[in-house]
Amino acid sequence: MTDTHLPALSPDNAAIAPGNAAVITGGASGIGLATAHKLLARGMRVAIADRPGSALDAAARDLANAAPNGDADVLAFALDVAIPGDLIRLRDAVAQRFGAVSFLMNNAGIGPNPGKPWQNPDGWRALIDVNFWGVVHGVQAFADAMLAAQAPGLIVNTGSKQGITTPPGNLAYNVSKSALKTYTEGLAHALRNEPGANVSAHLLIPGFTFTGLTEGATEKPAGAWTGEQVADFMLQSLGRGDFYILCPDNETPRALDEKRMAWAIGDIIENRPALSRWHPDYRAAFASYLAK
Repeated sequence: MTDTHLPALSPDNAAIAPGNAAVITGGASGIGLATAHKLLARGMRVAIADRPGSALDAAARDLANAAPNGDADVLAFALDVAIPGDLIRLRDAVAQRFGAVSFLMNNAGIGPNPGKPWQNPDGWRALIDVNFWGVVHGVQAFADAMLAAQAPGLIVNTGSKQGITTPPGNLAYNVSKSALKTYTEGLAHALRNEPGANVSAHLLIPGFTFTGLTEGATEKPAGAWTGEQVADFMLQSLGRGDFYILCPDNETPRALDEKRMAWAIGDIIENRPALSRWHPDYRAAFASYLAK
């Protein structure tokens, strides 16, 4: 699928070069695994990190079979991103195996719905510990060394459109991704103001993507993109230097995403009720807005 709203694509970025090292959390499946394959194909060496188990083991075998130098190009590391020390252990293992890291993708995420805003504090905490704090832990473990390398570097954090338009359904997930958006915006600002820095931050905003978080689907829905499509779009967007990597999918073009996001911020500007897009009194107004 091609979105003609976007400028011409370029895959070039100095941080993504043969021999460089990449780290991908949540790398055992979905977008993370697809990205690992794309980077290996470009001649990079790749460390994937995920929770221990058969998925991580299978992904390691799959990547080693595809890598130009087999096992030498791949490191599989079992961890829990909610535990800061696990990211430190990952950093040290990657440094020993591959040396400096030029590409960090904080991609690990979970999606179980812990319930209403006043329910299940442990469930809320568990989700936010992975989806938000897991990213912070990754940045805090790797950023200093990436800056010290004085070489081109990229930090990509996987967000969600749900962190921008915050639709009803799974508030805890929305909160985690909304916080991540704000954190990554601030991270990008801090990095570009760091003297001598050559490391940039980017927010990946996938559309409807068939991954392990796709509820109730055992095969790819027609409207969804694959992880491979998202990985390709991300790499092309990084080649342009995009901060917001807003992915379309097979049912939602970028123009529709833009209208939905503009309406969401309009709730503040127009003093409408929160989440007015789903408010019965504003249903007709929103439909009319989309039709313009």
